[in-house]
Amino acid sequence: MPNHPHRDDIRLLDRFFYLDPWKQFKWMRDEAPVYWDPSADGGLWGVTRYEDVMTIAKTPEIFCSGKSSRPERDSWIPSMINLDEPLHKRRRNIVNRGFTPRRVADQEAKLRALTRSLIDAVAPRGECDFMKDIARWIPMVAIGDMLGVEPEDRGKLLEWSDCLLGGGEIGRIEDDVLRREKQREFSNEYFAYQAAVIADRRQNPRDDLVSLLVTGAVDGDSLSDEEVLQESLLILIGGDETTRHVMTGGLEQLILHPDQKQKLIDDPSKIEVAVEEMIRWVSPILNMNRTVTRDTTLHGEKLREGDRVLLLYPAANRDEREFEHPDRFDALRWPNHHVAFGGYGVHHCLGASLARLELKILFEEVLARMPDVRFANDEPLERRPNNFITGIEKMPVVFTPSRASA
Repeated sequence: MPNHPHRDDIRLLDRFFYLDPWKQFKWMRDEAPVYWDPSADGGLWGVTRYEDVMTIAKTPEIFCSGKSSRPERDSWIPSMINLDEPLHKRRRNIVNRGFTPRRVADQEAKLRALTRSLIDAVAPRGECDFMKDIARWIPMVAIGDMLGVEPEDRGKLLEWSDCLLGGGEIGRIEDDVLRREKQREFSNEYFAYQAAVIADRRQNPRDDLVSLLVTGAVDGDSLSDEEVLQESLLILIGGDETTRHVMTGGLEQLILHPDQKQKLIDDPSKIEVAVEEMIRWVSPILNMNRTVTRDTTLHGEKLREGDRVLLLYPAANRDEREFEHPDRFDALRWPNHHVAFGGYGVHHCLGASLARLELKILFEEVLARMPDVRFANDEPLERRPNNFITGIEKMPVVFTPSRASA
């Protein structure tokens, strides 16, 4: 039995729990830093303190990823996120070729031109849905180009990405079984599309990530079509969904804190620092699962071999033991050793540098072109209920109209 009381308001696999979990996370950090949630399909542990999340991430010999990085019982797929060493390193070394510093830096001109064109499209109107008109397109175009998606198919890719994570109309389906069935349908559509791209790149390689995946090998090992499909899905979800939610969540905080927004307008060189605070604050990836490989003890709790342990990144990123005034958004917070974008150690996010570049460019352009941006109304922002990646779904804003850039 766990050494803490059970709370009915803590349900770690409930997609609605993460819409406003901050009081529960505070209680868990203080009273039950290793919390047993019996409601989660046989039960699992939730870990909320920063130091514990870091320790678990750095000890894969006790807390492994190989039994699935997601806590759901049927969630294992043949992707590097679900592998331990040495298999993980072999796979990662192939995928990493698409995210070298040179390849990321080469994206800057294209990303800036794209961001400016999206702002140009709404600037004369003086209003837009920041999520739908701007934020969702930037990471999708970047990742879509890497995955070999034709420009005319980008809208479809966006729909697949949304639906696979329970966004849009899918998120409004209350029946869990029906919702998962619909998600599988969209997953099959994406796989069929991407399988055709993979087949083409095997015959006609280009300068894109899919070509690197199908032609790459480490120590003589190359990826099968199924493995390339799964890695491309991981890249799609990880690269698209996470970044766009930091964009919207970051702008939300700047609007709510106009004094901090003004500091960035006055000195754009501080935007890179502010981006790190946005990432900490939003923590778009809510959790990752680890499986206990042998009996161990943490904070007096006895964890058994085979137990699932959920690393709760938003809770760790608000831990007062690591961050001064953690519930305060501080655009100039430094240092800022947050755990976000899905982890730390061998499983740190491959696309983090690309995401940071996208965020930096976006806020440089938005604050220069739309400095008085503000919410269009007083209605609460619509947020996606999800137990993996969540964020703002709609974000109507207004600003002083202006001409398109030269």
